[in-house]
Order: sequence, then structure tokens, then C-alpha cells
Amino acid sequence: MIELKGLFKLAPAKAIRYFRNKKNALSWDWYEIWQDAHKKSFTVAKVMREDILKDIRSSLDKALSEGKTFHEFQKELKPILQKKGWWGEQFVVDSKGNAEKVQLGSMFRLKTIYHVNMQTAYMTGRYNTQMDNVDNRPYWEYVAVLDSRTRPEHAELNGLVLPYDDPFWKSFYPPNGWRCRCRVNALSKYALDKKKSILSSSAGNLSQEMHLVSKKSGEYKPVTVYTDPLTGKKIAPDVGWSRNPASEFVA
Repeated sequence: MIELKGLFKLAPAKAIRYFRNKKNALSWDWYEIWQDAHKKSFTVAKVMREDILKDIRSSLDKALSEGKTFHEFQKELKPILQKKGWWGEQFVVDSKGNAEKVQLGSMFRLKTIYHVNMQTAYMTGRYNTQMDNVDNRPYWEYVAVLDSRTRPEHAELNGLVLPYDDPFWKSFYPPNGWRCRCRVNALSKYALDKKKSILSSSAGNLSQEMHLVSKKSGEYKPVTVYTDPLTGKKIAPDVGWSRNPASEFVA
């Protein structure tokens, strides 16, 4: 796995500014705050207390600004959440007044919270750095981590090169799902030719489909789909991730 701390050298100030620019928002289910709203909102599903949301945000802010690893992050945050009772399985009254047995804090949830927020912030910083340099490196290459944990759809996109202003990047600039580790490399014309990469276009290959958001709610939401012109295979980000978190953020 790529160590997130290793990405910290990629314009950390921009990553921090993006994270700190968000406003706190309480939500019961992750899909209550949909796609573009996540650019401006910091939320953690099942956190319905402002003080707990602030504790989590403060620990993430410190992880960003100080380059803390997940081990360091959870070591500081876990006892705080346990002391305040936001840990383990509990019966909780949801936003509609219904009692429901849910998983609050856990090591798995802390890993998800850490990786999603770190990756999104770092990729936003990376995006803005690449946008500042499009005159020199106008071609963007999708890069997936090709191992056993890589989503097949993300592996299919590995090596795809399109101009920086292709509409593809509005929906597919990483991360493209929970704990997605993909990234984008910016290439010059010289690098493009040296790698003998094929410059593609998404023209005619982007569409919208309705995908199931939650079995619990039965709700469907639109997702951008890219159809590979060579194989005809349809590729889409995870539901709720069909957006570029940095596209409207000014660093």
C-alpha cells in the first residue's frame, strides 16, 4: 500500500486549506450529504454530537498538518471516543426518532475515516498543483495500484491518458471510492511520447446511470459511467464518488 505520509510533500498547504475550509455537518447515513456537498462539508456517519465530530476533525487536522500515520492518529483519538461513549455496537436513536443497533467507533471505522479524509485532501492538493502546471504538463494519466486489493474497474483505467480538461476528470479524478488509492500523473508532451502512451478522449464515452445507494433505503442516484471504446466495458466510480472533490476548490 502507498503510505499516505509519502504524499505529504505534494503541496500539503493546499491539502490542509481544503480540509479546513469545510463546514461541520451532522449526518446519520453517509449518503445524506451527497457528492458535491462533501466538498464543503465535514461529516462522519452516525456522529450526531457536535463535540465528537469536532474531536474527530481535530485529530484529522493534526494528522494532515503534522504528517501523522494511522497508528498515531488512532492512538490519540480512540481513547477520546471511548471516554465519550462513541465506540462499539450500540442502540442509538436515528434522525427520524427510530432506535437502531449500529456500529459506532471501531478500528475499521477509524481506518476508513482516516484514509478517506487524508486521501481526499492530498488528492485535492495534488489536483491544484497539477492545474497550476498545465502549460508544461497538460496530459493526465490515471494510475491504479495494481495489487490484490485494487478494484477491477480501477485497474481497467490504469494507464488511461487524457488531456487535463477532458470531462472525464470531473467524475473520475481520484479518489473514486472508499479507501481508493489511485492517483493521477501529469505528463509533458515529451514524457507522453517517450512512454509511447496513447492520448485518448472521453467524447461519446461518458453517460449517466442510476445505481443503488443503499439497500436499506432503496434509493438510487445518478453515477457517471465511462465506456471503454476498445472493450465496451462500462466503468464507474463507487456510488457517491462520481465527482472531483477539488474541482470547485480554489487553493
